[in-house]
Amino acid sequence: MNTSKTPTRPQGKWLHRLAIRLFTVVLAVLVYWVLGFVVDDIRAIDGPDYEAVEARHLDAGLLARQDALGGELAELQAQIRHQSEKQRIVRDSAASLQQTMNQLLELQRLSLEKDQGVAEAGQDNIRNSLNLFLEQQKSYQNLSQELADLLERQQGLQQEQARLEQTLQRQREPAQAEYAALMQTHRFRLALWQLGILLPVLAVAAVLLVRQRGSLYFPLLLAWGGATLLKVAMVAHEYFPSRYFKYLLIGGLLLAVARLLVYFIRAVAFPQARTLLNQYREAYERFLCPVCEYPIRTGPRRFLFWSRRTVHKVAVPCDGMHHAQEGEGHSCPACGTTLFEPCPVCHKSRHAMLPYCEHCGAEKTGS
Repeated sequence: MNTSKTPTRPQGKWLHRLAIRLFTVVLAVLVYWVLGFVVDDIRAIDGPDYEAVEARHLDAGLLARQDALGGELAELQAQIRHQSEKQRIVRDSAASLQQTMNQLLELQRLSLEKDQGVAEAGQDNIRNSLNLFLEQQKSYQNLSQELADLLERQQGLQQEQARLEQTLQRQREPAQAEYAALMQTHRFRLALWQLGILLPVLAVAAVLLVRQRGSLYFPLLLAWGGATLLKVAMVAHEYFPSRYFKYLLIGGLLLAVARLLVYFIRAVAFPQARTLLNQYREAYERFLCPVCEYPIRTGPRRFLFWSRRTVHKVAVPCDGMHHAQEGEGHSCPACGTTLFEPCPVCHKSRHAMLPYCEHCGAEKTGS
């Protein structure tokens, strides 16, 4: 029996534990941002030029004719607007002359009704107004004819432009197909570059997480690995089609679940010393056998019944709270496991499956 105590890791204050969890999350976010900057820089690499691809498939003469048609149509539209404005001015002028003629005719009619006769100047004004009106009407008709010719020419150019656009559209179809193939290759190359950086980082993080599970700096590795895994999943979801990504996701989940299942099976079959110690300590706290969970009925609990869930609800009698301590042992009546035994140092009853004596603090070295 060795009386020296093996040092254990302190839990620290609750504020420190909270700070560790908080800054682990903050570190994971910062790592995710840094990886995002790297991914964004790779994503910014220029892809294929659609105009260059289109130039290899489209007829240069048809493109030149299309540009010329666009210029002619723009010029025709300007001429049509100009002719329409001139026509509006002539129409307004003719309407004004017609109103003036009506007024002169009305004055002439009133003079005749009063037997005053018609002045020669009035007759000249009416003739001049009539001549101007006829000239305006003729000018309006000429402008209408010119406008009709312009509209007919515009319609012809638009029809030619539509036929030309159909021809160019048929030529654009192979150009669009080639550009789509080039773009898909470019996206696949970007995905390889990004995953080529992220996957080694993730692999290193995974190896360190497995090897350093009990390390003091395990939260750092956890933040690093979690952020990298999330970024890898986001990149795979962005670049791989959903029909492929779902297989990648299911495959990854299968591997993760299988790894966890193997871990827990091995943890049950070959438990570590610290895991066993926590299991024994929790069982003793609930007055249950650490092996078969049969109630430990000693002292005042000898005639009571409880389970793992009801242990804290059982009222323990106040009389006889302490059972005999001098060399008293106790074994589980269900599985035969020794639960209490005499301490070889202080000779008082101690927990047989815990490392230290609660009375003298002596450490148990043998199994």
